[in-house]
Amino acid sequence: MRLLWIAVGVLTLDQATKVIVRLNMEQGHLGAINLIADWLKFTHTENPGMAFGINFGPPGLITGFSIIASALITIYMIRVRSGYFPYTASLACILGGAIGNIIDRLFYGIIFDYAPFFQGRVVDFIHFDLWYGRIHSSIPIIGDSYFSFFPIFNVADIAIVGGVIGILLFQKKFLHRLHPQPSPDQPVSSEELESNQAHTSLTY
Repeated sequence: MRLLWIAVGVLTLDQATKVIVRLNMEQGHLGAINLIADWLKFTHTENPGMAFGINFGPPGLITGFSIIASALITIYMIRVRSGYFPYTASLACILGGAIGNIIDRLFYGIIFDYAPFFQGRVVDFIHFDLWYGRIHSSIPIIGDSYFSFFPIFNVADIAIVGGVIGILLFQKKFLHRLHPQPSPDQPVSSEELESNQAHTSLTY
């Protein structure tokens, strides 16, 4: 039940912030709100792609892939729901974030009257203007060209990335608790001893 509340919490926060931005901010840099100088700001943008504005094929393909991935995550999370909590909570964060972006793609086009069902755009607004300038000419291929790095994302993207990091950090402990290894001082039962002897005889 805790995992469900985590996923619902992420989803609610994501959708609430997106609706506020969509209804109250103009798109583009002219409507940006500076928070920390020019480094951190709110900039209302919309994209049909994946997290952080990454595009991969047509919008419908990305939406279909996201729905399938979310269904698989849900099934897996239900199966391991009693496992190590930090690991399962990371799964819940990913699920809540994924569903949040799916809602944008499925319904926002219809709700805000700019595209048909399945063709909506994801609302992004958290804008880190990290670096921009001309790359040194000594760098192969891209040298002496102008480059800017300014990721714009949303609460769902943060939950997804944070969940993936959590899975990587807690996976080892999750697996250890799922399949605990006996300590050297732990006595071995007679059934386990017979099983090991049988396995050894079959090996030779």
